[in-house]
This record gives sequence, structure tokens and C-alpha cells, in this order.
Amino acid sequence: MVASEKHEPAHSVIVVGGGIGGMQAALDLAESGFKIYLIEKNPSIGGTMAQLDKTFPTNDCSMCILSPKMVDVSRHQNIEILTNSEIERIDGFAGNFKVTVRKKARYINDKCVGCGLCAEKCVLKNKFPNEFDEGLRKRGAIYIPFPQAVPLKYIVDKEQCLFLKHGKCARNCIKACTANAIDFEQKDEEAELNAGAIIFAQGFEEFDACKKYQYGYGRYKNVVTSIEAERMMCASGPSNGIVLRPFDSKSPKKIGFIQCVGSRDKENEYCSSVCCMYSTKEAMIIKEHQDIECDVFYIDMRAYGKDFEQYIERAKNMNIKYHRCLPSIEEMRDSKNLILTYEAEDGKIEREIFDMVILAVGLCPPKNNKKIADVSGIELNNYGFCKTTETTPVETSRDGIYVCGAFSGPKDIPETVMQASAAASKAKTLLSGSKINFAGEKKHPSERETGNEPRTGVFVCRCGINIGSVVNVPDVVEYAKTQPNVVYSSENTYSCSQDTQKKIKDAIEKYNLNRVVVAACSPRTHEPLFRETLIESGLNPYLFEMANIRDHCSWVHSHEPVKATEKAKDLVKMAVAKVNLAVPLKTTTSDVIRSALVIGGGVSGMTAALEIANQGYSVSLIERNSELGGNLKNVLYTLTDPDVSKFLNNLITQVTNKDLIKIYTNTEIKSVEGYVGDFTINLNNTNKDTLKGGVIIVATGAKEYKPKEFMYGTNPGILTQSEFEEKLSKNNVNAKRIVMIQCVGSRNDERNYCSRICCNVAIKNALKAKEQNQDTEIFVLYRDIRTYGFNEKFYKEAREKGIIFIGYEKDKPPNVSVEGGKICVEVEDRYIHANIKIDADFLVLSSAIIPRTDTDDLSKMLKVPLTQSGFFLEAHMKLRPVDFATEGIFVCGMAHSPKLLIESISQSLAAAGRASILLTKGIVQTEAVSSEIDSEKCIACGNCIVVCPYNALRMNRDNEKHFVESNPLLCKGCGACSVVCPVNAIKMNNFTDIQINSMIKAALETIPEDEPKIIGFVCNWCSYAGADNAGVSRFQYPPNIRLIRVMCSGRVEPEFIYNALLLGADGVFIGGCHINDCHYISGNVHAEKRLKSRNGIKDYIKDAGLDERRVRLEWVSAAEGQRFANVVKDFTEELKNLGQNPLKLKSKLIRGCEKIN
Repeated sequence: MVASEKHEPAHSVIVVGGGIGGMQAALDLAESGFKIYLIEKNPSIGGTMAQLDKTFPTNDCSMCILSPKMVDVSRHQNIEILTNSEIERIDGFAGNFKVTVRKKARYINDKCVGCGLCAEKCVLKNKFPNEFDEGLRKRGAIYIPFPQAVPLKYIVDKEQCLFLKHGKCARNCIKACTANAIDFEQKDEEAELNAGAIIFAQGFEEFDACKKYQYGYGRYKNVVTSIEAERMMCASGPSNGIVLRPFDSKSPKKIGFIQCVGSRDKENEYCSSVCCMYSTKEAMIIKEHQDIECDVFYIDMRAYGKDFEQYIERAKNMNIKYHRCLPSIEEMRDSKNLILTYEAEDGKIEREIFDMVILAVGLCPPKNNKKIADVSGIELNNYGFCKTTETTPVETSRDGIYVCGAFSGPKDIPETVMQASAAASKAKTLLSGSKINFAGEKKHPSERETGNEPRTGVFVCRCGINIGSVVNVPDVVEYAKTQPNVVYSSENTYSCSQDTQKKIKDAIEKYNLNRVVVAACSPRTHEPLFRETLIESGLNPYLFEMANIRDHCSWVHSHEPVKATEKAKDLVKMAVAKVNLAVPLKTTTSDVIRSALVIGGGVSGMTAALEIANQGYSVSLIERNSELGGNLKNVLYTLTDPDVSKFLNNLITQVTNKDLIKIYTNTEIKSVEGYVGDFTINLNNTNKDTLKGGVIIVATGAKEYKPKEFMYGTNPGILTQSEFEEKLSKNNVNAKRIVMIQCVGSRNDERNYCSRICCNVAIKNALKAKEQNQDTEIFVLYRDIRTYGFNEKFYKEAREKGIIFIGYEKDKPPNVSVEGGKICVEVEDRYIHANIKIDADFLVLSSAIIPRTDTDDLSKMLKVPLTQSGFFLEAHMKLRPVDFATEGIFVCGMAHSPKLLIESISQSLAAAGRASILLTKGIVQTEAVSSEIDSEKCIACGNCIVVCPYNALRMNRDNEKHFVESNPLLCKGCGACSVVCPVNAIKMNNFTDIQINSMIKAALETIPEDEPKIIGFVCNWCSYAGADNAGVSRFQYPPNIRLIRVMCSGRVEPEFIYNALLLGADGVFIGGCHINDCHYISGNVHAEKRLKSRNGIKDYIKDAGLDERRVRLEWVSAAEGQRFANVVKDFTEELKNLGQNPLKLKSKLIRGCEKIN
């Protein structure tokens, strides 16, 4: 429904729920110019994600990636946060809602600065269970939920406060508060808000484990829930990141994890979707930090998501044990240890003693779900979650009200973020005729003069225990104070939190800082946050540098704290050396072509195209085949929709009839040029069309694997699921017995991922076959049944209808033979440990979903990366699941990874929503990191023009003196031009020669005698990201390498290498993107050529008397953390064999280093 024509739709949107879903929806809409009211019932935004220690499958610190998002929300001028608030009433209609909100008294006003003096003086300090810590730690009657809370303001618990409850208290809190922020006269308030749309994002409640009496929660002292374990594991938690037994506060030696507590049972028949993975994550982190033996007891291992299967294999390689059973549990009287009794794989009954048990509790609807439904008029499903449909995944039963995240059903963080962007997009489409407001963008203070002398401040992060448990942070802080121009140095628990951002701004003001170094995590994720802090302080954002002492230090040298600390000092020293030479830089803006280019005409591409067109922007939809529809043309029904072709035909009709959508069928892409806001796609169709657009959405899909296994192709009765579905649709299956084999081509050595949809498709087709002939015997041979979420009920239905499920192990796959035209399947049943032989009329293979063969070509044209499995790799698995790292390009559907129809639609709407932000703004700000040419020095040789992959350089012949000019809107900052300039006329801003040489010098001021020291030059997009990947994956490698980030391996000048060797480096490592995958098209090719060509770098090195193996060039992608670690290990060993660098000053190298001086 569109907003009423009689009323101009309101330009504001109410988002209910301040977790990750609500925050993402709010930010997307706020960036599009809408006024947002973010309503959160708790004292702080952040939701459940704020309570987590890490996130799977990357093991990213949850707060580290969430905190910047929370800060972004708090800083956005278009977002008004209403915490401690709930909706009481909703009147009106789509486009014009009147919403009554009750804001409960906080008894603290806006003067609060979060200093905490009031809590220190509270007479009831540490008396009450802290809800955020799940009661494992105490708080007072006046408290703050957690250190990174937004808003960072205290709250008074009126049910516990002596003054509010009894009128009797010395009120020491008021005396301690110098800001006069405590107001006991404060009352609850009601406010009426006008909004065009509403998005519900309330999340979920954890299952109450007390209801599962058999597991002893609440009775057995050492049985805890998974969310309690998360708080224990968290560095800011009650035990400072150490898991301890509640009974005696001792570290357990053996922990058992029990799955499906409150899921997949009579009370909650659905699967909670996330429990298998978060239990594995908890086991991995606990084992990594405390070397505790961990056993996981489960029914089916539901590792269905992107990279989940590999994550489980990593856990197994860490000796985490998995038992396919659910145990009984009893407590030992004196020790309070727990005896778990279970059936082992060999059928024997085992009794094992565990020090502690963690219950994987399921996800339930919010406790106030019925009130929400009554107030809003939306329907709930049979389980109490918000009711949606397969083809309208973010729309509720009431027009204008949308939903995202776990309130509509159990789901993980990426799915929640996708749905949040999808819901925001639907709200934006509804209100596309309303006035939007970009005037709300922040007004920053004027940029201050920095003076001639640097005054540098260094802020060293503990990142909870992520850094602090390995690196001696106080030692690093003191060391920083000794560095040139450093006038201030301090440590912080979380540098990315809102309170630390304020501390940084205060320090800038107090100490008149004009340069800032933050030693914390990766600049790839957090640099924008800190740059914004500098802007708010009146400093140019490029007077900033990060030292990555987490991903590149503490996480990869966790067993070598002394060496890790020394490396952290070097990294800080290098950052200080670079930032001291930094100069203010300016950005420019460019207009965005307000049209979209969508590649792929399946359901994902069509959904994205239609959504953008419905917001008023033109779309070019490119499809390789002769007609639209993609893979969904071969899907005739789903588990929830008996006629999905009706939906598809309707979608095709809408897209075809939409004036703003121009469709190009029978069309391949020849080439892609341009940048965000101004892309050009050249088509290989009959007319050789050239298309222009401001954004690109990749929706190219995937395809079904044609098996090489199980005698496929040798008998007409051996089919894939899609082929079998076609027969079923024609009622053309006359069979006495059908066998289905799962995981055909998936979860093996060649494709170590789950294809996600196969179990659901198999059950769908099995049920359809039963429906057509209830006498047909159907056997499903499986490794794990992965009917996650609400689809669990169909698995139950299949069993009830007599479909037989037989489990088999990976190393004992079924054997298929065909004798006399008869199909015979033999399999060893994992439960009865006996071989079963089945004669079948049909053998149906649930084959893998694999990337299309042209995916690699398209990725190279777009300059976007692929995963090791060949699907497109998003910018961030959790928080940017539809964005590429390359700005302006988005991904959705099965091009991203295998997924169900409902998930493809959600992700397509999300991609459209994210893309439309740029289209709505109409401008894009260019990077300041670009080339700058000194026209006086330039000799107009044209070398730079030849190597520039973006045509950003042109020869100016207008004057008597010819010189080259750089276009900052086209320049991407790769630096290839700078390297080939013979007269040093080109400066690469923020990565100048003098800055990089200063980092080399700083890194090599101390050279150890007992091990080689390596200088590494790594490209930002691949090898640096690969090093980050090694960090989050905890792949250990020697601590003797010092990485210097450059934008491209093509930026690495020979002089940098010579300088490093002259100053005593034993080896130099250069890391770039794989050939043909370079983010800058050809930078890595230039790097390789300079190194290996005749009279190149290696020849210089040999002439100087050095072994050429001291310089090593390797290609490492963003996904190859393990490869990065292995390369460093191997290079270190090679250098040890070569011995120390014997180089002294050599005349030939001096000539090569003239540029340095």
C-alpha cells in the first residue's frame, strides 16, 4: 500500500527496538534524510549483541564491531533516541500514524556526564543482580547498564532506591554529582509522535532454562545458560573474560554443551537457528583462552550459513568433541560436578564427569509480544512471533508497519541486518513522496590551525582482554610517551566506545593535540569512527593514524606476550612516525547518476530493481538469458507456498510493466568502468549498448551442481532434486520406493560448505510425493537435517507421515549400484550400526548449489572479491552483508551464498535499500587519498598516464610548459603513478614517500639478534585484510614482521625495499591481491614486473651481494588468513637459514636510494 493521496506522508519513521536490527534500520533511513525516533525499552541501545563476547564465524569481538554502530546512531542528527520508553498506542494509517510513547522516568537528566561518582556513593552499591550480566554481577540502585552504553547516562532503579521507595536515604548520590544531574522529582512522560511508517525490531527473549527441569538449571550449581557463559567470556564481564564455575569460582577443566534447550521440542517445535553455531563459538573461545576440554551434545549440527561448515571443522581440529545425542544430567553431592549419561557412537552407554555444563537456550518471542500485537494491530504466528510470509518477509499484517530481526523468527546477526535494511527500504518506498531532510547533517566546528609542530596524542586500547590479556598495555602507554612529539598517552578499555570518544575529544582540547594515534584494531573497520571524532574536535581527519595491535599482534601472538608487547611498541612507534608527518587533506564531492544497474534477472535482481524503481529511480536490468525468472522458474512450490509460480509471474509482470525499468535480455556484460556515482557497463548484446548508473547490484545467482557421484547420468531414475520436482509437478512419479541422498557435492573436501536449501527441498519433495501416493516408501539418507527456523515443523510432519530418515557418516557414504536397470542403494545406518540395502525406483540426489562459471569474470570486471568457495565476498559478514568493500556495488541472492527464497527476497530488498541511500543523497564524497602532481617538477614524460588504470591522469598542453594533471574524482589512490615518476613529481596523499620511509626507519631502530626481522608492505584490500583475517581466526605466526599498509602493492617503490635492507631488515615481504583480482586492476602486475624483470629489484639485490630470497612477493586475498600466517612462517624459516642480513652500505644500493634523501 502507498501512503494516502489525501495526506502528504510524514517524513519520520519510528523504529521500535535498539538492538542491531533497529540501529541498522534507523541509520539507513536517517542517511536517506528521514527523521527517526528510535524507541528502546531498556536504558541503553545495543540489544543482545552488546552482551556477546564474540561473533561467529569470524570470532570478531562483538562490542568492537557493535560499538562504532552505537556511536554512529548517537551522533546522527536525524536520529532521536528514546530509551526507557515503550509504545502505548498507535492510531492512524500508513503514511500518517499517531503514536503515543511512554517515557519512564530515569531520575537522571541530560546533564549527566557518566562519571559514575553517584554509583560509587550509593549506599546500596553492589546489592542487586545486574541484568546486563545476567545476574552474575551486582549493581547498585543507581547504575549504568554497561560501560559502552548509549546514552552514557546513569539510571535510578525506583524499585530498589531507598529514597524513591521509602523516602529515607542520605542521598549521597546527589551530594556526589557535581553536574546536578540527579532529579528525584522526574515523572513518567507521554509523548505523541507522528510517523509515516513503523518498524518493529524488538528481538527475542532467551528461553527460561528452569522450564527444562531435567537439566537442573537453578538447582545444580554449575549448570549455566549460554548467555550467562557469554558474559563470563566477555572481558568486561563479571569474571573479566575468564569462565569460572559458579559454585566455587574455579576454572573448569571440562565443559559440556547441551543443545536444543527450549527448541525442537513439544513446547517450542521450531529450531532456534543459531544455537549450534554460538555453542561452537563459545567452545572455541573458551578452549583458546583457557585450554578447557569441551564436548558438544547435539541432535543435528545446523551449520547452514556462509562459512559455517568450515567453522565447525576448525572446532573439530581444535579437539572440540561432538556427540550426536542429548544426555541426561545429575549433580554430584560434594564437588557439584555433573555426570552426563549418553549413548556413544558405538551404541554403548557412557557416563562422563564434567565440571560445568552450558545449556544452549533457544530464542523465544518477546515477553510483551501480545501487548505489541494488541497496541499495533499486527498478527502473531502460532509461536508468538510476528507473522510474515515467504514473499513478504518484512511486512506485517498491517500496512505501513514493518518488522525485522528475530521478532519475526529466530535468526542470526547477518540475517537481522539484512532484514533491517530491507524493512528500512520498504518504509522508504512507502514514504517516497514525503519531504526528506538533509539539513539535519551535523555542523562540525571549524577546522583549527594545527601550527608547525606536531602535538601527538596516543590512545592505547585494551579491547577488554583481546589486547590486554597478551600485550602489556601500560608498558606500551609509557613507551609511547618517549616518542617524538608525543605530549599525551593513555589507555582505554574500549577505544571505540562512546565514553572513550568523548575522552579523546577532551584530551585533544586539554592538551591542544593536533595529531592522534589510536593503537587498537584494524583501520579497515574503525578508521572512519576515529576520523569522525577528530572532525568533531576541529581537527582534520587525516591527522590520524591507527596501530593495529589486536588483529596483527595480540590475536596472532597470543602465546608470546613479551614479544607481542615489543611488537606493539614498534607498531605505535611506526604510527607516530607517520602521523607526525601528516598534513591536512581535503575531500571533494561528485554528483551521483540517479539510476541503478542491476545484473541478473532472477527473483533477487527483479526484487531489487522493482524496489528501487518504486522509490522513483530508473533501473537497467541485465539478464543473460532470453527471459526473466532465473532459478525460480524451476521451482514450482515451496514448503509454505503450493504455487510459487504465481508469485514469480506476478513479479515478472510488475517489472516488465514498470516504466522506470529498462530490461536487457540475452545480454552479457563486456566490461565495467567508473566509480561510485558514475559507473559504466558496456554490454555485449546486439546493439552493443552502454549503460550508466550511480550504483550496481549483483544478483547473478548460482546453479545446481550436476553430480559426478552416485552414478548420476547412467539411469533415468537417478535425478537431482530439481529434476525430480519437475516430475512431481506433472504428477509423473509412479514409484513404490524412493531414496534421497543429501549433501551430494557439498560438505566435502572440494566444497566444504553447506548448500543450505537441500534439506528443505528434499523434505518438500518427499512430502509432495507422499501427498500424491501415500503408499510410496521414501528414505532420506542424511548427515544432518538442517530444517532451521520454522521449517522444523515440516521435518516433523515428514516423520509423522512415515518418511524414513537414515543417518550416515561423512566417511561412510551410501553405495549406489545399478543392476539390470534396477537401482540399489546400500548405506550403514549410524544409529543401529548395520548396513541397509534399499531397492529404489527413483534415486534423488540433493546436489550442491555452486557459483556460476562466469562469476570469476564478473568479479574481475567489478574489482570485487570472491570467497574461497567462489561466491561473492561481502564487506563484512555481520554488519555489511550486502555491501562490497568497493563503494557503490552491492550483492544479493545466491550470488552471495546459497539461500531460501525468503532470504533472497530479504537480501534483495536490503541491497536495494542500501543502494538507494546513494541515489537519494545525489552526491558522493571522494577520498582525499589521491595523487597530487607538482606541475613545476613534472617533465611531461607520460609514464604515469600509461600505468594509471582509471584514466585519472591527462596531459595538460594548454600552456607552454606541458605537465600532467590528476582528476581527484577518478583517482583511486593506488599509487602506481608515483612509482614510475622519474622526478618525484607525484605525491600520494596520506601515503607519501617520506611517511612510509619514516615508518621503515621506526620499525628498524631496534633489530633483534636472535631472529630475523621482516618489513612487510601489504595492500589495503587483500593482503592487509588477509592479515586481519588471520587475526580474527587466531592463526598464529612469528611476531617478527612489521606491516606497513599501502593502498596497493603497485605503490611499493623499489626505494622502500632498498631502504629497509640498508637499515638492517633481514627480509622484505610484499603482499598483494592475486593476479587478475587486483582492486586497482593492474597494480599487482606492475609490482611483480618491477621485482622480477631484468634490471629489476632482485637484480639490484644480487648485485649488492644479497640473496634475492630476502625479498618475497606473495598474493594473499582477504579470505586467506591461513595463507598469510603460513607465508610469514615459511619466510621466517627461510630467513633463519639465510642468516642475518650482511648488507652494509653498498654503492649500487646508494644510487638506488637517492630518492630517499
